[in-house]
Amino acid sequence: MRKIPVFSAALALVLAGTAACSSSSSPSSGKGPQAAAFDPKTCQGGTLEVLNQGGISHLDPARLYTSGGGNIPSLLFRTLTTRNRLPGEAGAKPAPDLATDLGTPSDGAKTWTYHLKDGISFEDGTPITAQDVKYGIERSFAPELPGGAPYLRDWLVDAANYQGPYKQPEGIAAIETPDPKTIVFHLSKPEGDFPLLATATQFAPVPKAKDTGADYEKHPVSSGPYMVAGYEKKKSLQLVRNPHWSAASDTLRYACPDKIDVTSGLEAAVINQRIATGTGQDANAVTTDAQVGPDQLAQLNSNPQLAKRVSKGEFPATYYLAFDTKIKPFDDIRVREAISYAVNRTTVVNAAGGTAVAGASTTFLPPQKALGYQPYDYFPAGPTGDPAKAKELLTQAGYANGLTITLFHEADDAENLGPKVATALQDALKAAGITVNLKPVDDSTYRDVTGKPSTEPGISLQYWGADWPSGAPFLIPVFDGRQIIDSGGNFNLAQLNDPAVNAEIDAINQITDPAAAQARWGALDAKLGQQALTVPLMHEKDVYLVGKNVKNAVPDGWRGQYDLARISVK
Repeated sequence: MRKIPVFSAALALVLAGTAACSSSSSPSSGKGPQAAAFDPKTCQGGTLEVLNQGGISHLDPARLYTSGGGNIPSLLFRTLTTRNRLPGEAGAKPAPDLATDLGTPSDGAKTWTYHLKDGISFEDGTPITAQDVKYGIERSFAPELPGGAPYLRDWLVDAANYQGPYKQPEGIAAIETPDPKTIVFHLSKPEGDFPLLATATQFAPVPKAKDTGADYEKHPVSSGPYMVAGYEKKKSLQLVRNPHWSAASDTLRYACPDKIDVTSGLEAAVINQRIATGTGQDANAVTTDAQVGPDQLAQLNSNPQLAKRVSKGEFPATYYLAFDTKIKPFDDIRVREAISYAVNRTTVVNAAGGTAVAGASTTFLPPQKALGYQPYDYFPAGPTGDPAKAKELLTQAGYANGLTITLFHEADDAENLGPKVATALQDALKAAGITVNLKPVDDSTYRDVTGKPSTEPGISLQYWGADWPSGAPFLIPVFDGRQIIDSGGNFNLAQLNDPAVNAEIDAINQITDPAAAQARWGALDAKLGQQALTVPLMHEKDVYLVGKNVKNAVPDGWRGQYDLARISVK
């Protein structure tokens, strides 16, 4: 789950007046620099520079979580399906990658069958087989290779206790490979989102003969357009062309540059200054994690050429207040409703950097069609809150003289879960007679504290981002009662275990038609919203700067970022 860095409110005002900084004034349109004139047939050559803050901790597909690494893994690893890599809503759909299609469901979406394309090979020219895909998935279960997406452990029949091929070489019986081109998955329950999950890096093929366990990440065998020429963990990565990659079987990745060099461990301000100045090779630079900073935004009105190099998109994510409904006074829905009315979303958005980088939210699902977004506002308080209505509800709940609560938040502001947003909430709730004591918790332990029911506070600042664009990964972990984990790592902070909600989740999971599923997820979100289990605050917006020689830096509808596999440089 990505989080956006913090920006000053002044920057947001600058961006708000610069519609020219994108080829569209709508961030969700997915348009970016040089989108209209781009021709992938003439984009070959050059070296793309990627300047990042965070480094790539692991380069093993088993240890990467979905699109972890800022979409860099997609340059190396092909999967059964992939992102459609298009701007706007079309980009929020999966597309075939190694597979010929999105899979054939049967048995009520409990069985999914895939057939591999012809002409797909590893970097050494060895044909990729269904057995390679199966083995790659099985590796992701190995305790020696932690960190990958957890879904298949729950989804596959009798796979919960599988310990990977090093300890259990017999493999997972629920994954069958009847021939080199066919792979079949048997699930314990219907999963209409399986084609979306099949985009995860754990679906990348791994040749068993080349597997070196924990050392595999030193030089993973490529199935994508690039292969590793050099890698220093968290510092640098050099990619060169994979001579056995087939553009004919992979039309979604343009693979324009000859080389891609990734440098990590840089400060955001340094990254954006280098990209803005564009000296030497920095003219060919992009970043996947350093959003536009103060100095660059301040230049946009006076520098139209720089304004043209801003790419805007939206990653489906929500910042919210989470309640533990088992703890007083939050077990009283009237108290939760009062806080919902008291919140001033204008000051919250400004604390996060303004409307350029965040938008006010009254729904838990962010405003993206692919997730099933359905607008609602059950506690209409306008943009600045309604303290009078909040006081009325508090009186009904027995707190006519006010209420004192403790709000847990991260100690640092870097992830918009820190003191700036918490203080904005504190000020707003004070006007409604609610005294808020702030409790900062070190960022490194925040999830441990808030994600364990025995230590979870009554109210805390939280963030949730979708692993893929659907209502399922947004609503299931946060509201499915069967997802409550007492030992830690729990995201159902409301500790809601409603049989009707659980049953509706199961019913939607059986739907394989995306449009029908979207409508049901949106309706479920609206139903949950009536219970005031959370207070949605804002949704994420993404603003990135690209080098002056970079073309086709177009955000897709999946992650709100431009796709490195489609970028070209001079």
